[in-house]
Amino acid sequence: MEELSFYDVKTKSKFTTSDYEVREKSGRFFAVTKSQKGEHECWRVLGKDQAAKLKK
Repeated sequence: MEELSFYDVKTKSKFTTSDYEVREKSGRFFAVTKSQKGEHECWRVLGKDQAAKLKK
């Protein structure tokens, strides 16, 4: 998968990863991954075109 950057709100740090999944919630698309410094998830908003490309 393509590498994306995420911002971890709880630890206030930015990181990049290619280990994520694309989810749809209320008609919007998100890339979701586990935090590198905790048990919580980090979400990144994706555009419709980018989500379709990454889902393949």
